Amino acid sequence: MKLLAYEQGGSYAIGLLDSTGEMIIPLAALGLNYHCMSDLIARATPKELAALSGAVSSPPGGCIPYKEVGKAAPIPHPRQDIICLGYNYLDHIKETTKLRGTLSVEPPAHAVYFSKRVNQALGDGGEIKARPDLDEQLDYEAELAVIIGKDAKNVPTDKAREYIFGYTILNDVSARTLQARHKQFYFGKSLDGFAPMGPWIVTADEFEQFPPRLGVSSYVNGELRQDSNTAQMIFDIPHIIEELSAGMTLLPGTIIATGTPSGVGMGFTPPRFLKAGDSVECVIEGIGRLRNTIA
Repeated sequence: MKLLAYEQGGSYAIGLLDSTGEMIIPLAALGLNYHCMSDLIARATPKELAALSGAVSSPPGGCIPYKEVGKAAPIPHPRQDIICLGYNYLDHIKETTKLRGTLSVEPPAHAVYFSKRVNQALGDGGEIKARPDLDEQLDYEAELAVIIGKDAKNVPTDKAREYIFGYTILNDVSARTLQARHKQFYFGKSLDGFAPMGPWIVTADEFEQFPPRLGVSSYVNGELRQDSNTAQMIFDIPHIIEELSAGMTLLPGTIIATGTPSGVGMGFTPPRFLKAGDSVECVIEGIGRLRNTIA
């Protein structure tokens, strides 16, 4: 099922899409009083989740047309920083050698983790504010994001699937000058509005294969830029969860962005960075399409 957050009457609400993809079933219409997605992920019982799944094909009264609500990120205010992976696709490592000033294209021996601070994640259709006063090298990165569903500590790879609530799309927007200047990712990845996410969370049970092998692509002004598959990850989802949970408890609602493939703006010669007026679309097979514009 597809769970989403939306804006109505000046406040956030959560619901799920019906089987047509045209109507939202508010959780309140099902007698559930979760006020945000993080609360739902942490507290919903298996019985309640089963009821939600059943409502997709047999919606109750009180549904809302999807096209009539304000779009929001499924988790607009993450409770913690997003955990991100860098250099998790070999083809992306090759294209970033210019930025890093190295000729090495060997895959890393260990996963590269960093965090992305998010005050408020943008939803589908939201505007990414260009910050030419800080950086004129604005870039996009389409990524599969994993949403943890329950406390995860010392999770072996063969149990990792049990700890995943679902998946969404994240555009890891990046300010490349800041990223290079400060010799790390945090500041250049964390400017306000640099975390478009959505358009919804697709629950893990919708994917038969684990880890899922999904096409990942991005478009700028309709032009295909990135075109890959999550099967090309160097460190897959079970490895990531096992490694992280060995040293830290991953709480329900934790968001893990799994890295981006080649085709980002800085990888072109000359680079093709984003500018005001551009549209960016990140697409992941089985999840959907996340659209944003640069303002």
